[in-house]
Amino acid sequence: MPYELKSVFASLPQMERGVAKVIGGDPKGNNFLYTNGKCVIIRNVENPAIADIYTEHAHQVTVAKYAPSGFYIASGDVAGKIRIWDTTQKEHMLKYEYTPISGKVKDIAWTEDSKRIAVVGDGREKFGSVFLWDSGSSVGEISGHAKLINSVDIRQKRPYRLATASDDTCGSFFEGPPFKFKFTLRDHSQFVNCIRFSPDGSRLVTAGADGQIFIYDGTTGERIGSVGGEKAHKGGIYAVSWSPDSSQLISASGDKTVKLWDVGAGTAVTTFNMGSDVSDQQLGCLWQKDHLLSISLSGYINYLDKNNPDRPIRTVKGHTKSIQCLTVHKADGRSYIYSGSHDGHINYWDAETGENGCFSGKGHSNQVSKMQADDSNELVTCSMDDTLRYTNLSKKEYSASDVVKMDSQPKSISASGGFTLAVCIGQLVLLKDKKKVFTLDNLGYEAEVGVIHPGGTTAAVGGNDGKVHLYSIQSNTLKDEGKTLEAKGSITDMAYSSDGAYLAVIDDKKVATAFSVADGYSVKNEFYGHHAKPVSLAWSPDNEHFATGGMDMMVYIWTIGDPDKRVKLPDSHRLHHVSSLAWIDAHTLVTTSHDASVKQWTITY
Repeated sequence: MPYELKSVFASLPQMERGVAKVIGGDPKGNNFLYTNGKCVIIRNVENPAIADIYTEHAHQVTVAKYAPSGFYIASGDVAGKIRIWDTTQKEHMLKYEYTPISGKVKDIAWTEDSKRIAVVGDGREKFGSVFLWDSGSSVGEISGHAKLINSVDIRQKRPYRLATASDDTCGSFFEGPPFKFKFTLRDHSQFVNCIRFSPDGSRLVTAGADGQIFIYDGTTGERIGSVGGEKAHKGGIYAVSWSPDSSQLISASGDKTVKLWDVGAGTAVTTFNMGSDVSDQQLGCLWQKDHLLSISLSGYINYLDKNNPDRPIRTVKGHTKSIQCLTVHKADGRSYIYSGSHDGHINYWDAETGENGCFSGKGHSNQVSKMQADDSNELVTCSMDDTLRYTNLSKKEYSASDVVKMDSQPKSISASGGFTLAVCIGQLVLLKDKKKVFTLDNLGYEAEVGVIHPGGTTAAVGGNDGKVHLYSIQSNTLKDEGKTLEAKGSITDMAYSSDGAYLAVIDDKKVATAFSVADGYSVKNEFYGHHAKPVSLAWSPDNEHFATGGMDMMVYIWTIGDPDKRVKLPDSHRLHHVSSLAWIDAHTLVTTSHDASVKQWTITY
């Protein structure tokens, strides 16, 4: 194969304020599961840089759960569809598909023999359903609630019991199969967000928006007591998860803490303080083997440390929203990938290990459109908040002084030879030493993208008039040379090769054109292949190849000397086109997309 997927740095869970996030765990304790958009993400607990993404849902997925056998995963979406698919193969073959309820699926539970599934959520005629996994035929009725059901669980020992928790402030207890309603649990005064049987089946716990946690007998459903006395948390509780030995549990709350409880004594062993910001509210948790995981509103996945409650062992960061741009920068012999997303968040990843983090301090407040590392170890970014920022790559924190306010929204930036060229709506701006030195208005065309030649003396600006306009940079000014290059259509992206020999241009007529700089910008070659307009372009460090990504979901890697020699990456991010490309070395390409994940590919020619 000319290409091979090397690594996937997955997106974070998609979070919504005040809505619990259900995290699934695999029965062997190796992986955990969550959802973002139409994707289900499977991640390794020990090393979260190992991930797999399932993309077959047509609607936004809300929850996914492993079967106790470990061979299948059931995932549910906002349209009420349940897909049951194979975990053992790479292709994740679909086994069965059902639509048990007509609204959003909120939770899924399996029986321990992996034969029956309970699904709850929002619906028109009913809020839940329990059925055989292979035929879809009903094995009971989930009734007794007046509002949507948030949570369901099935006791993992015989005799089976099923329990549900709902927005009508009640829980319900069922016996079966076939599952029949037995009685209502009326202890909470607010929405009940989570209900879970202990792994040994002896206890049942409920947690609610009133900040209380109640414990019931797992077989009879009788109330035994509560943990934490009057109130377990100051805020609403969104999730609870049992320890594998059923003696302890963790709870995640909107009061920005996670608590570890001794269930027998009913007291808190440890309180983990996760921060003071709204984005530190805890909306989900999972106890996998020795790992205690919690999910913040920011989407960050925290690995909690029992011995040091105020500092997680590690926090997995990343993006929850679509990634718009990326760049690669080498420091101390290691390559780092920087990615900027739709919500203004910038993340960095170690290309080898996947270790990641984000810039500290207050940064962009809107979509990051383009980024590039300049010669003086700064990351230059432009954003829809009408600013350019220079961020020191060794400090990795935003500086309040290095922000340049633009007159209009910047679309593209290029940094080279001490200069930065910003293409804004209606004007070109030249910057030096983080200050504007020259502005050019009334261009007579709408500029889309601009690049500075590695020599630092020429700037090329592509417009929607289908032309590349060349300017010379003389003593801090841009001088129009009156020379234009013809492309086939409105220009979407362009770049100089790192040795400055070629300028590659892509346009909305689906053509890539390479111009030879030394020959007075004569056309070297034209490259045809995309079925829809290409939107991103990146030169390989070998200066022989460049990659283009288009709206047709394709990525092509072209050879400058031979337009027929190309490597084609189909479906690199199945659901979305590639939004940005960058190279780590001559054989490693990085792609990002609106699925908020970063992928690395090994390319062989």
